[in-house]
Amino acid sequence: MKILQILFAVSMGVWFLSEILYKNILKSGDNDKKDKDRSTLNILWLAIPLSIASSVSVSYLTKLPISDEDRIYYIGVALVWVGIILRFIIIRSLGKYFTVDVTIREDHKIKKEGFYKYIRHPSYAFSLLTSLGLGLYLNNWFSLILAFLIPFIAFSYRITVEERTLIEQFGKEYLEYRRKTKKLIPFIY
Repeated sequence: MKILQILFAVSMGVWFLSEILYKNILKSGDNDKKDKDRSTLNILWLAIPLSIASSVSVSYLTKLPISDEDRIYYIGVALVWVGIILRFIIIRSLGKYFTVDVTIREDHKIKKEGFYKYIRHPSYAFSLLTSLGLGLYLNNWFSLILAFLIPFIAFSYRITVEERTLIEQFGKEYLEYRRKTKKLIPFIY
C-alpha cells in the first residue's frame, strides 16, 4: 500500500506540474482572436483546485466508502495516469491550435481525426477522467462527487463558450461536425 501512496502522490505532482506548464506555455499569441475566453480559464483554475481540496478534505471527514476492496485505489491511480497521459497526447496532436484560453488562431482548422472523430473535447474528457480517478482513489462517495462534479460544471461552461466561438468562426462546418460527434464520451454524451 505504501508504493500505491507514493505512486498517487507522484501522479498528483505530475498532474499539477503539467497543468501549470500548459497554462504558462500554451497561451494565445498576439495575432490570435483571444477575446472569446469569457474567464473560463480562471474558472477552471478555481474549480479544479477547489474540487481537489474539497474531495480530499471530505475523505478525511466522512466515511462513505465506494468499495471495501483495495483495487479501488489501483483503479483510481490508473485513471489519474491514463487521464494525464491521454490529455498530453491530445494536446500534442492539436499542436499550435491548442491554447489554454479559448482562442481562434490565424489559420485555425477544425481537427476531426483521432479522438476528435468521436468526441469534440477529448482534452476536457481526459482531464475529467483524471478527476474521476482522484475521486475513486479517495474511496469516498462524497469525495467522488466533489472531485468530478465541480470540474464537470466548469468544463461544461467552457464547452458552451468554446463551441459558440467555433460556430461563429466556422459556421456550418462546425455545426455539421458537432452533429456527428459527442461532447465528452464517445457514442453517449
